[in-house]
Amino acid sequence: MRDSSVIMSCTYTYPTGYKIMKVFWTKNPVMGEEPPDLSKDPEYSQRLQYLGDKQQIRLSRLSHVTQKDEHKYCFRFITDGKWGKWTGYPGVTLTVTDLQVEAPERVTEGHNVSLTCKSSCTLTDRATFIWYRNSQPLTERRDGNNQLLLQSVRREDAGRYSCALHGHSYISPAAHLNVTYVPKNVSVSISPSGVIVEGDSVTLSCSSDSNPPAEISWFKGGKFVGSGRIYSISKISSDHSGEYKCKSRNEHGEKYSDAVTLNVMCELCIIFYILTTHTCFFHYLSVYFVVSSPVKHTMSDPSEDTYTALELKSTTSDLYDTLTVSETSKSDHHHR
Repeated sequence: MRDSSVIMSCTYTYPTGYKIMKVFWTKNPVMGEEPPDLSKDPEYSQRLQYLGDKQQIRLSRLSHVTQKDEHKYCFRFITDGKWGKWTGYPGVTLTVTDLQVEAPERVTEGHNVSLTCKSSCTLTDRATFIWYRNSQPLTERRDGNNQLLLQSVRREDAGRYSCALHGHSYISPAAHLNVTYVPKNVSVSISPSGVIVEGDSVTLSCSSDSNPPAEISWFKGGKFVGSGRIYSISKISSDHSGEYKCKSRNEHGEKYSDAVTLNVMCELCIIFYILTTHTCFFHYLSVYFVVSSPVKHTMSDPSEDTYTALELKSTTSDLYDTLTVSETSKSDHHHR
């Protein structure tokens, strides 16, 4: 497995009377040429470790293997004899495999989907696979099966899937699973909000959640008026008043938003509204003044002025600047 360590072993014997001078591993030996010592090769020197010589069994570990390490490896030893050099044939052939996730390009929400963790060589039946989604392990999917079955797929199942073998550090490249679904959560917003006056510019926006992206259509009172996520009206008039809604549609279906009401007020209407409101207010004040103003009781002689001076100063406070009562011979005259 890529990025793992492999141990290569060799058992060797030699004639008595010889002395071992050097032992090493080499690769791809060529007849008639002196095989290279891998421990001297910069590509191997930091990764090749000899584990000792025990009863003429030589072990070595090659770590962090990649596809570049796919070679034929042979063990060679040199003795002190004139012809005492031997290379073990046929040696061992190292094949390095990795893992690949096979997944469909897309799946529709609600359907079932199967992902497969594949290797370029046959793995043992005891191999245990670990699955990851967005680099997070799916601990519930750790078994001897190299397939990951997702039932009734949801939007949340979309992401990058990779796999690994238990006991190995190598993780496969990620395969992206795309989950498509019908438009949802379709709604309309109006900008600016509040009172809209003739001549203003108004923008209606349609938002929806869909995969693949949806096509947007606009309707006023059931009649098609435009397309696109943004529907703009410049220099709006009262003719634009009404109920608007948008339709979000993709290959899986369509959905309408709730209708929103657009009220457009003319400037004269607003002025009339203000004047009408203020006129009512002025009328109220007039009634108040009449009811609250001092009154003159019935007098026997209209030539007699009970109130000699009555000057209206303002309509806010201190209504009367002066209020004096003249001398009269009749005691039943009153003032309020």
